[in-house]
Amino acid sequence: MTAYPKTNWTGFASKFINSLGLEPNLVTTQIEPHDSLAESYRQVVLVNSILTDLCRDMWSYISRGILGQKKVAGEVGSSTMPHKINPIQFENAEGNMGIANALLNHLALKLPISRMQRDLTDSTTLRNHGVALGYSYLALQNILKGLNRITINKAQMAKELENHWEVLAEAIQTILRKSGKPDAYEKLKNLTQGQSINAESMAEFVSELKVSDEDKQTLINLTPAEYIGLAPKLVDLI
Repeated sequence: MTAYPKTNWTGFASKFINSLGLEPNLVTTQIEPHDSLAESYRQVVLVNSILTDLCRDMWSYISRGILGQKKVAGEVGSSTMPHKINPIQFENAEGNMGIANALLNHLALKLPISRMQRDLTDSTTLRNHGVALGYSYLALQNILKGLNRITINKAQMAKELENHWEVLAEAIQTILRKSGKPDAYEKLKNLTQGQSINAESMAEFVSELKVSDEDKQTLINLTPAEYIGLAPKLVDLI
């Protein structure tokens, strides 16, 4: 400004930056603030956390036997148990996302802070964002590999559902509340909490309910496998 005081530097700078397809940030510190980077890292942390939840769920489904994994020739699942096919892709992804999130959280917390707008801690910190994003990418690749190996054990799923008729307590309670029964929750709690419920005991309970014939027939026909609500429609929206 000292050399060319009559020049509209704000307008000139904005025009030049816009010509590059960028949006000018006119109010800054001595550098372009790292706020947008920090926000981006937070978003990656959120995605990684959601994917970590997916990995843990897949691990649990595999351990319960409702999901399986395709055999890969030459792969060793255990040094002492040759039959094992471990969910190594999901375990690998979970571990890598843990490392990524530790780094990304530090970056997001550190980068908006600079002593008197001039210290160089951001410089050394930024050298690690490639590492953090690299671990995130590696985790994502492993998740995709793991999902491609998944097989579905419909028989085990059906068996698990058949062993848990207590899940229908929610449906029965809803019908009872619709029928004006104030003690609906307690009735189902006493029936199911800590108890082993099967088709016969549930049918006996339903037969004694004082509800309309239509509602009673709905409950009699209901099974754990069929109690899925709007899930088939909702999944088609994805």
